[in-house]
Amino acid sequence: MKLSPLLSSLALALSLAVHAAHASPGPGVSWQSAAADADIDRAFTEAKAAKKPVLLYWGAKWCPPCNQLKATLFNRADFIEQSKAFVAVGIDGDAPGAQKLGTRFKVRGYPTLILFNPNGSEITRLPGEADAGQVMKVLQLGLSSGRPVKAVLADAKAGKKLTANEWRLLGFYGWETDEQQLLPADQRAATLAQLAKASEGVDGETNTRLWLKSIGALADGKATDAAQLPRLRAVLADAAQSRAQMDVLTNEAPDLVKALAPTAGATRTQLVTEFDAALKRLNEDTTLSRADRLNALQGRIDLARLGSPKDEPHPQGMPAALLANARDQATKANREITDGYERQAVVTEAAHLLGRAGLWKESDELLQSALARSHSPYYLMSQLAGNAKKQGKKAEALRWYEEAYNKSEGPATRLQWGATYFGALVELAPEDTARIEKTAAQLFADAQKDPGAFYERSERSLKKVATLLAGWSKTPAQAAAVGRLKAQLDGVCGKLDGGDAQAKTACQGLMKKA
Repeated sequence: MKLSPLLSSLALALSLAVHAAHASPGPGVSWQSAAADADIDRAFTEAKAAKKPVLLYWGAKWCPPCNQLKATLFNRADFIEQSKAFVAVGIDGDAPGAQKLGTRFKVRGYPTLILFNPNGSEITRLPGEADAGQVMKVLQLGLSSGRPVKAVLADAKAGKKLTANEWRLLGFYGWETDEQQLLPADQRAATLAQLAKASEGVDGETNTRLWLKSIGALADGKATDAAQLPRLRAVLADAAQSRAQMDVLTNEAPDLVKALAPTAGATRTQLVTEFDAALKRLNEDTTLSRADRLNALQGRIDLARLGSPKDEPHPQGMPAALLANARDQATKANREITDGYERQAVVTEAAHLLGRAGLWKESDELLQSALARSHSPYYLMSQLAGNAKKQGKKAEALRWYEEAYNKSEGPATRLQWGATYFGALVELAPEDTARIEKTAAQLFADAQKDPGAFYERSERSLKKVATLLAGWSKTPAQAAAVGRLKAQLDGVCGKLDGGDAQAKTACQGLMKKA
């Protein structure tokens, strides 16, 4: 039965209200859910009238780092109190129009946190990977400064004098979620090195951070000036310094080692030993969140894997004590965590590090035990699929990928999970023409229902499918299947809003790829 326009409007309003309540980034903060340009414009109008900055959060229900923010930052009393000084806007990546907003703000990775001044100019992107206390400090710096980080960077590169707080804004900028807003990705390492040099003598912690990030940003761990090795060893030996640089050290341990000790031998062995000791200390630091401590443990595992091929499922020479530590900490976390947000962040991290250690049985058991308690079990299913694939268990991997896609929720998430399943099908079962065609047809049908399907993450998911189809079409049966799918996609493109030129262009581009 077709609803009247009035009832349709009421139904949509109720749906959005339920979605907003479900997708709220955290309790205690007056988050305004945004699903379209009008929502954003309303928030900026309010901010300008109240002379308040805007904090924009872009995330997803399933995303482990997003859940980590909810468990460690958004629920902090000082963050909740600080939130009264800004207009807090939350964008759930699966909300209607969210991916189109992603294009507007140049956000791609979950989570992304952006601070704007009341006039709508971007001040800075917060480092979501940093310790919650450090993020709070950067937020307060941005609120007190109000000066766009782009202008700060331009002054720094021009050799102008910056305050210590402005250097901190650069040091703690969310470089990982920059999306080339400040500079092209291929210029990042050189720019960070330039900033590290220019900030010498201003603030030791910020200078060290910029220096470490400049080394970590080197693609594929390329070697750098070996004369800098003593400086890294000094950071690792100093408990206070390594705690302050926790996120950089844990996330970039292998690249830092390969950059400063590029070849196997006594120098690298000694550096790995010292790095492992620092990470062990961080892993045992109870002032850090459980997820951050596990991240330090994963850094230790990644260092122990340095002599093994990158994708080796069963790395050799892993220390028995390290394996026991991984088992014990994963079991303890699974037993003790009661908060749903923390569970989604920590269990996925623990399962990942168990797999990196070659403990696949333990990783699978952890993920399966957490399925019933997860608010996004499809994420865990995709990890189970990845585990099976890495071990060469093709049928099991495809079963989990398919179930993850079938159980996934939200338009952008369904396209992303479906594209992953489709990619696994093409790679692991290219001869299964019927299954491949059926999955692609379902994805195109999903795209037809979603007005944001041809923006940001969703567009990338569909591009992946179209590109894979083009490479897969080798037999007459496959070519016929691709022909039918192109006809279906042609129909999807034809039904798009004629006023949305960007979506039309993106859709037609998919047809050319396929």
